[in-house]
Amino acid sequence: MSHQAIRPVRESTIERHLINRVIHLGGLAYKWVSPGHRGVPDRLVFLPGGVVFAVECKAPGKGLTPLQHYTRERLTELGFRVFVAASKTDVDDILRVAEK
Repeated sequence: MSHQAIRPVRESTIERHLINRVIHLGGLAYKWVSPGHRGVPDRLVFLPGGVVFAVECKAPGKGLTPLQHYTRERLTELGFRVFVAASKTDVDDILRVAEK
């Protein structure tokens, strides 16, 4: 019997799953780095048909920081969709919803 410790899912694993799924759908998942503006979502996603949204990837059990909450609210007020993915299932659900 193996006694290997169960390793928690890392944020990078969820982000990699997002990227792979978006590419599979024929889209792009650009890393969003905004010098001087911390708290922006991790990825800007562009899917065929003009579908655009942002995704913040989090390790399971980790929440948004206050600055990330503020940024998400601000982008939402401007009419943009911002999703939070804390699992591979979240990524799959987001892509199902966003494609419509």
